[in-house]
Amino acid sequence: MAFKTETYFPGVYHIADAMGVCMTLVVGQKQAVLIDAGYGLESVSDAVAALTGLPCRLILSHGHHDHALGARWFDRVWLHPDDLPVYHRYTDVPQRRLVLANAQSRGLAVDEDSFLNAVMPEPEPIQAETIDLGGLSLEVLPCPGHTRGSLVFYVPEYRLLLTGDDWNPTTWLFFPEALGVSDYLRNMKALFAGCGFRHVLCSHSQALYGRETVEAFFGGLSPDSLAAAQPCPEGDPRGIRTGRCVPAEGQQFIFDLDKYCEGKRDE
Repeated sequence: MAFKTETYFPGVYHIADAMGVCMTLVVGQKQAVLIDAGYGLESVSDAVAALTGLPCRLILSHGHHDHALGARWFDRVWLHPDDLPVYHRYTDVPQRRLVLANAQSRGLAVDEDSFLNAVMPEPEPIQAETIDLGGLSLEVLPCPGHTRGSLVFYVPEYRLLLTGDDWNPTTWLFFPEALGVSDYLRNMKALFAGCGFRHVLCSHSQALYGRETVEAFFGGLSPDSLAAAQPCPEGDPRGIRTGRCVPAEGQQFIFDLDKYCEGKRDE
């Protein structure tokens, strides 16, 4: 296994693990922050140490397993308190067994014992905060959407927004812990109105996107496009009904149809 790293700005490393999920290391002159830690099948802390010798703080954009399980390689981790139950549920042994089976089906060699029995650090709370890294700053911005405790991050020196799972070319909003469509759109539009970003990195692609790509996505999430969403099979095994719409070319939005209908009735 190996990590793949893209560097679009000095001191910003966008790293994909062997399962294809991304984390972002932002390195200043005094300290570094790692945003998310992937599936944790191999040592994330060693990957960070190969890029910087500075003290590094791990902050999770949210508590899902594909972002949080790599925290097992660190002594401390920070997370928005609203996502603490999500973190506990998605890093527990039953979820690890599912991840292990997925990795093995892809032919990835995993130390089963250490992966299943690793002790996860208990997250420390973080909400809105600006971190001085030395020459670079990192703004931590709560933005409920993909989960209630989702965080996004902004590097003003590069006008770079890191969206976690609040936006990806395929954005999922159907987990039980996700907000309904109306609340999600309200929060994201408020974020964009107050943030002068030009560039975007997300969790499920190593590409660098321009603001226009994300604006096209949200501009295309109209009442008509949402109402025309087609049923899709990505729904959770707990019986969640999901719909898929295409708000912009090359982008998809998959959401909980029942939550959307409930939100429309409440408007």
